Amino acid sequence: MKKIYCLLFVIALVACQKKNKHQEVNELFKDDISLLIQKVAKLKYSVQSDSTEAQIQRQFLEAHQSYKKVEMISEYYSPTVSKAINGPAISEFEENDKVTVPPEGFQVIEELIFPKYNTEVKKELVQELGVLEANLTRLEKVSSTNELTDAHVFDAMRLQVYRIITLGITGFDSPIAFNSINEALVSLETIEKYYRIYIENKTVSNSKQVLQILEKGKKYLKAHTGFNTFDRAFFIREIANPLSRGLYQTQTELGIPFMKESRGLKAIAQTIFDAEAFDAEAFSGFPDYKTTPEKIALGKKLFNDPILSGNNTRSCASCHHAEKAFTDGLERAVSLDGKSMIQRNTPTLNNIAFQRVFFSDSRVGYLEDQAVAVIKNENEMHGSLEKSALAIKKNADYVKEFKKAFPKGEINAFEIKNALASYIRSLSHYDSKFDRYMQNKGTFTADEKAGFNLFAGKAKCATCHFIPLTNGTVPPNFDRSESEVLGVPNKNKTLDGDLGKFVITQAAIHKFSFKTPTIRNIALTAPYMHNGVYKTLEEVVDFYNDGGGIGLGFDLPNQTLPEDKLNLSDKEKKQLIVFMKTLTDERYLKMR
Repeated sequence: MKKIYCLLFVIALVACQKKNKHQEVNELFKDDISLLIQKVAKLKYSVQSDSTEAQIQRQFLEAHQSYKKVEMISEYYSPTVSKAINGPAISEFEENDKVTVPPEGFQVIEELIFPKYNTEVKKELVQELGVLEANLTRLEKVSSTNELTDAHVFDAMRLQVYRIITLGITGFDSPIAFNSINEALVSLETIEKYYRIYIENKTVSNSKQVLQILEKGKKYLKAHTGFNTFDRAFFIREIANPLSRGLYQTQTELGIPFMKESRGLKAIAQTIFDAEAFDAEAFSGFPDYKTTPEKIALGKKLFNDPILSGNNTRSCASCHHAEKAFTDGLERAVSLDGKSMIQRNTPTLNNIAFQRVFFSDSRVGYLEDQAVAVIKNENEMHGSLEKSALAIKKNADYVKEFKKAFPKGEINAFEIKNALASYIRSLSHYDSKFDRYMQNKGTFTADEKAGFNLFAGKAKCATCHFIPLTNGTVPPNFDRSESEVLGVPNKNKTLDGDLGKFVITQAAIHKFSFKTPTIRNIALTAPYMHNGVYKTLEEVVDFYNDGGGIGLGFDLPNQTLPEDKLNLSDKEKKQLIVFMKTLTDERYLKMR
């Protein structure tokens, strides 16, 4: 009998040892979902039984922190469900169905509980908690069929580090409770839990270093819990970046493959701040027409040639001046007739390749089509790519250059716009002082560092201008670009009448909504806002500090910018601007 028991024990032990690492991760993930469901049920019961405000708020924080244990795998495998659980508390317009969908999940519930809980919203709160429970049950169900692989787990771990940097410590998903630092701690603990599974009984040269980084990170997060005082610059440079790099190195040493699909943030990036971390081609709508040096050279020539305009008097470069980071320095560009002005301010072309939509009203989804829209616009260039193609075919030099860029030798509308887009993609660079600092290749002054910490913290800039791109393309997947309702005034200090994205969608939530642009090279791109109303960065900072349009007294119920004053001191405002000036690319500094 003893022999039989021993044999069964050995069989069980062998079976356990043969269990795949990703299976162990999946089991822990499912356990954490169950725990999360229990936490939300407990919160709901507390609300129903009229517990104290302190108890309800504490249980909410515990439940949301519990979500951070499942976020890494949930966001990776079930992004749609995850958004329903923890998406922004802002309504969204479904383009296909032409309907506005109200928000749901933790962030909606947070607004009902913080900063003060009023029992008058009890019914609504219980209802929202019921919706959350349903979505968690949905997550539990869809997760039962997850087919995890080791490659996916490591990919998810590094993406979670990027999520901590861009959405976690910035307060994006804890906008009122400001519990972001404690939640980042839970995220690190979860990464460590999964990482230890992979290094158990393995000889990995950098595993000790990775565990030390994780321990350093946990200690730092426990010791520095204040949202406004948290040193994000230190945390990113000394903990988050070394951690994602360490995870990359461990994955390489274990022989676990990296994901091969094309995506905005490269799967092989070791940190989110790597010089080549982003792939402009992955943002393109025409993957079969990749950017080449020949296309860039041709596109640059076309960009500077008035042959694309209807009357051969204006080129793209007429309104996009290289020394001004490809803006024109005007409130709004001058129309083709030389007398009137077009509707909006000329945006920078630098780094616009890292966006999913174009123009202030988001009306175009591809960079190639953005060029076409400008050329065809009667107030801007009033041209025709078809007519331009006929003229270009008569130019021997152009014929040679098109042959180099497009082996088939065709000269048509698509080739022209693809060459232009290729040139514009080549304008995507990250060689600023900020980039060198985050790559540990440079230093910041005390004010520059303080300014970054304000940008990613108290001033809430990074909750819309996501780092490191500083535009509205949402990390860490960078698969959609957001627009916001800010309440920008006109010269008369009343709400500007430009309806923005509403003209395209006719959705009420999009009235006065404009795409969030990059603020890279912002020191060179004045004046600011879609209408050029602000001449200086000081004016822009004051506008946000006052709470946007509502802070100025406008009746704007759909404003997405938080209306609460930021309460920045004069010193903090100056530090914020000092930091933003570190976003100027080195090539422009050399032009001065």
